[in-house]
Amino acid sequence: MTSSARPGSTRFVDGLLWLTGFWLVGELLVRLTGLPVPGAVAGMLLLFVALQVRRPAATSSVLTAADGLLSHLQLLFIPAGVGIVAVLATVRDAALPLAVAFVVSWVVGLVLVGWTVTLLLPRGDRGRRTGEPGAPGGAAS
Repeated sequence: MTSSARPGSTRFVDGLLWLTGFWLVGELLVRLTGLPVPGAVAGMLLLFVALQVRRPAATSSVLTAADGLLSHLQLLFIPAGVGIVAVLATVRDAALPLAVAFVVSWVVGLVLVGWTVTLLLPRGDRGRRTGEPGAPGGAAS
């Protein structure tokens, strides 16, 4: 995961190899231990731990590959869109339950994120708003 004096394309391929390696290790870990999580998630957690421990430079191969993949993230949604179009009749028949499920899951996610933020903020910052005098980034009194 270290940076070298190699051209950008070689660093990108090196980074892809690191990402694929962590994915493979995650898959093996899940299969050997029977963990109830996908192997890709386990590999991502292992990669996160490795990045926290190593703190690679901004030009490292893993970060170069990640930036390259993230810049084209919208392309990864094309197969899902094609799948929805392929089963459009089924989606149309279940439009109301799907809409209700989307709205309910959105509200639950919003409430859980808000609850999590209030738990993680220090007690002194919970009641502050950005525009209040004395608050960080607030109006001066």
